[in-house]
Amino acid sequence: MSKVFASIVTIGDELLIGQVVDTNSAWIAQELNAIGIWVRQRTSVGDVAADIKHALSEAAAQSSVVLITGGLGPTADDITKPTLCEYFGGRLVVDEGALKNVKDIFARLNRPLIERNLKQAEVPDVCTVIPNKRGTAPGMWFEKDGVVYVSMPGVPHEMKGMVTDYVLPRLQQQRSLPAVLHRTLLTAGVGESFLADLIQPWEEQLPPAIKLAYLPNYGMVRLRLTATGADAAGTQAILNEQFEALKQLVAPHLVTDRDEPLEKAVGRWLQQHGRSLGTAESCTGGYISHLITSHAGSSAHFKGSVVSYDNQVKTDLLGVSADTLAASGAVSEAVVTAMLEGACRQLGVDYAIAVSGIMGPDGGNDEKPVGTVWIAAGRPGHLQTQRMHFRFDRRRNIELTATYALYLLLQVLKADEARA
Repeated sequence: MSKVFASIVTIGDELLIGQVVDTNSAWIAQELNAIGIWVRQRTSVGDVAADIKHALSEAAAQSSVVLITGGLGPTADDITKPTLCEYFGGRLVVDEGALKNVKDIFARLNRPLIERNLKQAEVPDVCTVIPNKRGTAPGMWFEKDGVVYVSMPGVPHEMKGMVTDYVLPRLQQQRSLPAVLHRTLLTAGVGESFLADLIQPWEEQLPPAIKLAYLPNYGMVRLRLTATGADAAGTQAILNEQFEALKQLVAPHLVTDRDEPLEKAVGRWLQQHGRSLGTAESCTGGYISHLITSHAGSSAHFKGSVVSYDNQVKTDLLGVSADTLAASGAVSEAVVTAMLEGACRQLGVDYAIAVSGIMGPDGGNDEKPVGTVWIAAGRPGHLQTQRMHFRFDRRRNIELTATYALYLLLQVLKADEARA
């Protein structure tokens, strides 16, 4: 079964100047891959007709599916629709279904409807209209010389609705697609090169239909196995067999055998064991609790946080002794230990994370330079502490602190599980 390739073209000056981050491409690529379509190219272009046409021609030369987002709004800088009309040799006409959709939306919102809004119902007469159930701009499906082109709004919520409800099902109907399956695990405490040496003999004997990818990030390395085959069940069986072998090889460094972030693995453990968590955050300013609560269901195990940025808050809310602060300084093992104990007591939780550090760009000294961080994780009577020295900018230092704090907690949780 031959591969089906796709290209993604995102349109908008705001993407090129960095004002808006292109999240559409990443999401579309994941959805295409899930149904067996491989993304060969991702391109961003500005609101320039010639550049859009060139990007489409280049994409069609490499792929049989071209997905386009952006430039379908009602303002003068939104030129995608007239450009596509020229590119495919059509003329703009009013689509009655799209017109009714625009009118219905403005009626529900009780807002005045002007000519500029009505023009959103115009589409090239050479396309198939894709209804927009979440907005006013319709999508457009074109076919030319064996290539499918789909133009959709750049608004992520609207684009996702079209892809899920219309684009993916139609592509699956039109094409014979292979099964593309993934299994991912997360390791910590070892580098990419060490892992590569560790699993090299196993990797060299992988079947041709299975590929291994290394995805390092913030002291962690994800290992992803991807299997491709015509038979989904058979492909899944082969993938599972190899994945289990990989898990055994990296077992001492394994964090989770699921494709999930570290904070979700922590939350899953807490929920399974009926335990609760809180945080006492100084240098991270609530970032750790933000990561935890960004996942649905976190209220089952996460109780709250004390963002003790000021030393007075550490004393008043967490019970950190003023003498300890004076003797050891806020960035110290003694203080984060006291912060953890105070968080468990004040929040009524089983486990806690406490962090205090100097994120930069200033505030350090010879004894405690910028990037110095103390972390405590665990529960009173059974906790681990660690001093870190990060060397990056403020944002990355905060992110790294959160990663290492969650990893330290997971080590404590697994140790408690082993004792039980």
